Amino acid sequence: MFDGQVTLWAALIACFLDAMWGYPQALFCRIGHPVTWVGALITFLEARLNTQPVSEKKGRWRGMMCLVAIIMPAGFLASLLEWGIVHLFPVMAQPVLLGLCAAPFIAQKSLWRHVSDVVQALSHQGPAAGRRAVSHIVGRDVRALDESGVARAAIESLAENFSDGVIAPLFWFLMAGLPGLVIYKAVNTADSMIGHLNDRYRDFGRAAALTDDVLNAIPARLTAIFMVLVAGNYTASCRALQVARREGPRHRSFNAGWPEGAMAGALDIRLAGPRCYDGVMTDDPFLNSAGRHPAAHDVSRALRLYGRACVLFVTIIGLLCAAATR
Repeated sequence: MFDGQVTLWAALIACFLDAMWGYPQALFCRIGHPVTWVGALITFLEARLNTQPVSEKKGRWRGMMCLVAIIMPAGFLASLLEWGIVHLFPVMAQPVLLGLCAAPFIAQKSLWRHVSDVVQALSHQGPAAGRRAVSHIVGRDVRALDESGVARAAIESLAENFSDGVIAPLFWFLMAGLPGLVIYKAVNTADSMIGHLNDRYRDFGRAAALTDDVLNAIPARLTAIFMVLVAGNYTASCRALQVARREGPRHRSFNAGWPEGAMAGALDIRLAGPRCYDGVMTDDPFLNSAGRHPAAHDVSRALRLYGRACVLFVTIIGLLCAAATR
């Protein structure tokens, strides 16, 4: 068994572990989560480097220093851990150990759980409960959202986080092993925390935002392809592909428009459009503007689409494992 086979089997094991159990709540309560550790480091560095006022150039330089200071220890520790597994354990144990290390960075189950909470809240308790549930997974202002607005926010988050939380981590794990996976998650966490276009982070978070755009460019488009393939029928697949290709590049995010566009086309609903952040309403165009506004039941439809896409992706990894061991 060569290194590529080890990584493939480790990816398959990581997907299985995450799908079955996710990250144990008891372990989270005791030691936290690797992403929260990275988040604590980002908070520490940002408080010391992002001081005001500074020039645009100096702010960007400090942001780059912050990003490097996050990536270097994350990559070093992941490389050290992978080296130890590869050199200190028998080859048959390596995929299991690498899979155990990779599983916490994959968000299949947690994403399903969070979006399912929105479905339950909307279906059984109404829009107020839906707003509370969706506030845990989106950054927009949710106070004025009606049922359709809550459904739209949940579906958009599902589509984008399918790319950021499932496809992209596994893509970089397959491409660059455990260091690639950990570095990607560190950059993605930095982007979610400081990669904002407001006065505080416009310059300081620029390096994190641009690096995250580069690392997500291929995974976001792969995510759209998976959703096109499992859209349900030929008409839905064609519409998903057309919306993703035609309207995805118009999205305010360099990458999010692709999976969101594919989701909008597959379900024949409107996504994106005007949203409120920090009290400011955006004038973003709708994706698939010819579709209807989403309703509560569309969140369940989106979850089923997400589940089929996950199964397809894991099946492809399984087939690659089988082919590699021939």
